Amino acid sequence: MGVTKDVENREGRLSQPFIGQNDPKTQPHDGAIGMVLLSTAIAVSGSFVFGCCVGYSAPTQFGIMHDLNLSSSEYSMFGSILNIGAMIGAITSGRIADYFSRKGAMRMSSIICIVGWIAIGFAQGSMLLDSGRFLTGYGIGIISYVVPVYIAEITPKELRGALASANQFFIVLGILVVYVIGAFVRWRILALSGTVPCLFVVIGLCFIPESPRWLAMVGQKQEFEISLQILRGAEADVSEEEADIQDSLVRIRQLPKARLVDLIHRRNIKFVIVGVGLMVFQQFSGINGIIFYADNIFASAGVSPSVGSILYSGLQVLLTACLASLIDRAGRRPLLMVSACGLLLGNLIIGTAFYLKEHHLLFDLVPLFTISGVMLFIASFSIGMGAIPWVLMSELFPLHLKGIAGSLVTLVNWSSSWFISFTFNFLMSWSSYGTFFLYACVCVFSIIFIIKLVPETKGRTLEDIQASVN
Repeated sequence: MGVTKDVENREGRLSQPFIGQNDPKTQPHDGAIGMVLLSTAIAVSGSFVFGCCVGYSAPTQFGIMHDLNLSSSEYSMFGSILNIGAMIGAITSGRIADYFSRKGAMRMSSIICIVGWIAIGFAQGSMLLDSGRFLTGYGIGIISYVVPVYIAEITPKELRGALASANQFFIVLGILVVYVIGAFVRWRILALSGTVPCLFVVIGLCFIPESPRWLAMVGQKQEFEISLQILRGAEADVSEEEADIQDSLVRIRQLPKARLVDLIHRRNIKFVIVGVGLMVFQQFSGINGIIFYADNIFASAGVSPSVGSILYSGLQVLLTACLASLIDRAGRRPLLMVSACGLLLGNLIIGTAFYLKEHHLLFDLVPLFTISGVMLFIASFSIGMGAIPWVLMSELFPLHLKGIAGSLVTLVNWSSSWFISFTFNFLMSWSSYGTFFLYACVCVFSIIFIIKLVPETKGRTLEDIQASVN
């Protein structure tokens, strides 16, 4: 434990190993900020791929079922197998990112998604269709871990929250774009068009530097120096920062190889609880039930599904963009609190709408309550619980545990996503209003969890974050 404390108590240098303090010599020049922004833009193009994969099944359902003569259960398999692939991708994501590099993992996942999209586009039956969907799921399982980690490792702490939240923005943007394009083109064309952002990522990775942290970890000293200089600017003096990183890594190498059992060690368990807990509450608030079945929700309440989908998708993109400007000023905890409270209220309003409908009360208000509740829910999710758990995942874990812990957290997210998607129809059959009141109860526990356990990481070093957890 003493060794670990020594490694991590270096004025936060390990958690932000490429960010100088306030010494003008180590401040990035304008050109370097440009490279950080370009690198982030290429990385979050992978998040756009993520969104395209998630959103694809909504606008293509009737076309695929008609052309391939699929039953509802067969199409449900097609929709849900994405989560199965993503869970497997999540299990391997940390090791892949550590072994093949951050860029290597993004490149690999994009190529896998390309193969998956092509399989879907040319499918003549359910076997190739499901195989393609599984591959895209596996690819985005890796993407969901490596993109926020890469961004966190190259970004100055003053911009880390804003740029890391771009991950979620491009996910919801991808969903919206697929909805819009899917309204005008057939499902095969839509699938093949999904290869375009994947190719953009593969090509774009050739023009941005590898994570200097990863290069230093694997002992590529010359490449590490070059990457660090590119990110800090040609005129920046990086000698002090370089020496500090190498010194920190010497201490890291004195630690034993990370194992799964280390996640339950008393110095790490609270990080794991926070990371896993936020992902569970993110999904069990009911987000995937609402998004995946939004059309049914709107139709059941007498609201046009197309109008509802356009409204909530556009709102999600807009407010996720606003989050980027707020997260490094307002902080993570306040936004999470506002978000969780909004999710609670949104679920209560939707539940009330279905209660009124089932008991034939105030029937004219049911559509208004439904669409208002969904809009509030989506807005609340977008300003906090959507992006911030991923930001915290990239910030909380010590370097030597990031691969194992990150894979666990990503797996929990995808497993929870699958569970909510799978059980939503069963819950709605049991009780339409009871489903949303149940999700509201989860939101109450999430508020308590945030108050009691989640640390504020805005502008803080790893030492400060650990102190707030422990």
